[in-house]
Amino acid sequence: MTDGETPVTPTPVAAAADPAASPVPPRQTARGGGRMDLTHGPIAKTLILFALPTLASNILQTLSGSVNSIWVGQFLGESALAATANANIIMFLMFGAFFGFGMAATVLIGQSIGRGDIGAARRATGGVIGLALVFSVVIAIVGWFASDQILRWLETPPEAFALAHNYLRVTFLAVPASMLSVTLMMASRGAGDAMTPLRFMILAVVLDIAFNPVLILGLGPFPRLGIAGSALATALAGTISLTGMIIWFYAKNHALRLRGRELAYLIPNWSELRFIIGRGLPMGAQMLVISGAGLIMVGLVNREGLVTAAAYGATLQLWNYIQMPALAVGAAVSSMAAQNIGAQRWDRVTGVTNSGIAINLAMTGVLIILLLLFDRAALALFLGSGSEAIDVARNIQYIATWTFLPFGTTIVLISTLRANGSVVPPLIILFLSMFPIRLGIYYFGYPIIGSDILWWSFPLSSLASLAMAWIVYQRGHWRRTLPRPDLS
Repeated sequence: MTDGETPVTPTPVAAAADPAASPVPPRQTARGGGRMDLTHGPIAKTLILFALPTLASNILQTLSGSVNSIWVGQFLGESALAATANANIIMFLMFGAFFGFGMAATVLIGQSIGRGDIGAARRATGGVIGLALVFSVVIAIVGWFASDQILRWLETPPEAFALAHNYLRVTFLAVPASMLSVTLMMASRGAGDAMTPLRFMILAVVLDIAFNPVLILGLGPFPRLGIAGSALATALAGTISLTGMIIWFYAKNHALRLRGRELAYLIPNWSELRFIIGRGLPMGAQMLVISGAGLIMVGLVNREGLVTAAAYGATLQLWNYIQMPALAVGAAVSSMAAQNIGAQRWDRVTGVTNSGIAINLAMTGVLIILLLLFDRAALALFLGSGSEAIDVARNIQYIATWTFLPFGTTIVLISTLRANGSVVPPLIILFLSMFPIRLGIYYFGYPIIGSDILWWSFPLSSLASLAMAWIVYQRGHWRRTLPRPDLS
């Protein structure tokens, strides 16, 4: 997600199975599996080429979720659809909690690749995979036995409870494969390889969409599993995709594959674990802040009645696509900046940030214009052409959709800070903008302009977060070289 160079033709190199016997040279450049060198060449071009596969992966994942919801809703009804929604909230929180650890390891991997230290990159990869394996197995076991209590905490509707129970239990069983797959994809992008995650995201999505009706309805020789079939379809697709990705890593001699004594890296040492947890907790907390703010906003919107709630729900569906360029470019900026920081190319770090901002503004701006031009038709897909909620949703779009311009710029700045391990300032910025600022805007503005203040709170709080992020970025304290964990 950074624009900075021409892709380098992958040239696999043989690596020693025993790194202790054959140490990695200071500037070794293993490139198996399609890895791009993000420390040389034209910044903007490289950033675009690196970000596009991540953007495609995000779009595919969202489309897969939408199609699966259609399968469940059409074949099993509204209760089943509500059940999957309740279960998916839990999964989002579980993956959000681990997201920070994965991102912290990605920073280590990116900086190690930038220094040409493939051994350190492999150690970081092994460490985060080992952590993901332990974390996911514990979550799967606890989730299996606690699924009923979790659904009660969520106040799942009685008519959807049994369905949600079946769906959630199968989904928990799939957590280890899903989490390992996500971790490998993040690590691969940190190493400069965004194409491998895209390849296996395509495989997972195609299989998931195909398996859903087969297992839900019991087509051919397969048993009719109902809602559990939908969860099992996702689990099978993810497991097959993970297996394929691991085979690909070894077949292409990927820079991050582990062999021989390198497999011991799956047990992270204390110094490495301290870095991943220390940097990962604040990044995971950012996800919780965003989730909490979203839940509060839903509660405030629900106070305005069913029509407004429906309009907001449809708007969120469209906003999921509007925000994708910012998320993809931000992830690319983080990986590219980390590699250049590792290579001590600070001149390029500034160029990566500036290019990321410009690319995001261009891509997001085009999407916003298209949405506003065709907003009625887009909203009718979710609300129906005759719904009175369409006019309310159009009002929301006109007031708040431009939020994603400052939002995307903030994401790029935060991604650059994160690339050098500066994770606490972004957490503080997000917390202040999401809670005291946004809720303060609502509290003081509601008596003046009514419910429209809900929608104005989005761009106004986004501008506040952009101002804070820009100040932190310009002050430059994050640019100092941080001590690296001793991975020996």
